[in-house]
Amino acid sequence: MVLKTFGWSFAITVLGLIAAVFYDGWTAFGVVAILAILEISLSFDNAVVNAGILKKMSAFWQKIFLTVGVLIAVFGMRLVFPVVIVAISAKMGPVEAVDLAFNQPDRYQQLVTDAHPSIASFGGMFLLMIFLDFIFEERDIQWLRWIERPLAKLGKVDMLSVCIALIVLLVSSMTFAVHAHQHGGAHADKQSTVLISGVAGLITYLVVGGLSSFFESRLEEEEEREHEEEEKAAREGKKKSAVVLAGQAAFFMFLYLEVLDASFSFDGVIGAFAVTNDIVLMALGLGIGAMYVRSLTVYLVRQGTLDDYVYLEHGAHYAIGALAVILLVTIRYEINEVITGLVGVVLIAWSFWSSVRRNKRLATEEGNSGDPDQAEVPSGV
Repeated sequence: MVLKTFGWSFAITVLGLIAAVFYDGWTAFGVVAILAILEISLSFDNAVVNAGILKKMSAFWQKIFLTVGVLIAVFGMRLVFPVVIVAISAKMGPVEAVDLAFNQPDRYQQLVTDAHPSIASFGGMFLLMIFLDFIFEERDIQWLRWIERPLAKLGKVDMLSVCIALIVLLVSSMTFAVHAHQHGGAHADKQSTVLISGVAGLITYLVVGGLSSFFESRLEEEEEREHEEEEKAAREGKKKSAVVLAGQAAFFMFLYLEVLDASFSFDGVIGAFAVTNDIVLMALGLGIGAMYVRSLTVYLVRQGTLDDYVYLEHGAHYAIGALAVILLVTIRYEINEVITGLVGVVLIAWSFWSSVRRNKRLATEEGNSGDPDQAEVPSGV
């Protein structure tokens, strides 16, 4: 099972490390290995959240996620995205941006760093909306009840998550405006950039998430209708339309996953510059890491890990909330990537430990209820 799921990841790792050695010797080998570990540590919460979405999709779309999705993740976000950011921020053509990445890596790194406020604002708002929609939703299983129970009641207020997200964005842009005013010059127009990028992230979440939810709900309604009227549906050919609808639902969920992965990858791409500014080594290292994150996502789905360890999804969403806050804070202040990675790892480890304790408690209670001697003991004892 492990080899089948992670086989491609192992193969890409070997090929990527060999390519690094041929490209720039053993130093490049070490750099690529460090970048791969960095990407995995920063994106583990991504795998858990992705698994919660991917388990609703068919085996076919899971394969699409591992193949086409990887191409988008590796070449799109880890290679093309930084170049596009440089081209837009420096107002130059894509060919010039690519030439800059290969021949003037220091200048390329500076331009990506200058574009960080808009990147952090977009990604921070997208991730913040994911966290807020999760925490404001009423659910049967609650992890940190003292937080989740009152917030779930507040979540009944329409559009509350959008209002809070917009308030956070306004505060972030105004805070950056103070910083920009103090420094003046080229920083003076950054407030509007942060604001526009944040609104774009919010709109992206609402559009992609809304379409995904719409088609998913339509799919569930259609499946329920077919279950009740199976014979009639077969005669009238409704099964064919349901297949089309399933394809639409899966496509928009796939699109949602790709945008989610893009938002998660922002911190990895920016953090990679702390290790190297060589675009080839960045693509190799982050690409290897992205492969493992995707394989881990599929592994969690096929093993039913989220069903067995019910608090994992909670921990991952809290990690998303923390990452969103960190991204917005980095608009003005610099935060070490180690802290970013550790926050996610600690929250997920905590949720896993809580899940294990819950499973042991339920097993003990079930064992006691099945024991005649224990069953006679009064509940107050």
